[in-house]
Amino acid sequence: MKLRTYIVEDNATIRENLIGTLEELASVEAVGFAETEEEGKTWLQERGSQWDLAIVDLFLRQGSGLGILAACRERKPHQKIVVLSNYATPDIRTRCQQLGVDAVFDKSNEIDALVEYCMERRGS
Repeated sequence: MKLRTYIVEDNATIRENLIGTLEELASVEAVGFAETEEEGKTWLQERGSQWDLAIVDLFLRQGSGLGILAACRERKPHQKIVVLSNYATPDIRTRCQQLGVDAVFDKSNEIDALVEYCMERRGS
């Protein structure tokens, strides 16, 4: 069974590479993507039964991933939200945890950990 994953990332190159990597290595099915806070919030809230995992960048073309995290605090227990950011500082990790995020990964050196996380989620 594939992990239905929604991606919020405004950089097309990063997004396409991420989707390709996760589909190949972790049996992830990308069910959609957004480039802005509003697009991400709307899709995730309106399609609550159509996703298992959301991967959210914090700095977007418009708005912030933090707004998406706050909007998705009330989700089903099986639905997970993770942050993938170049700014995974201790302060950002703490703020994300306060918003109910399941994990935070640094784009520059934790992609393998994200792949592993997705593989574990798929198995549960």
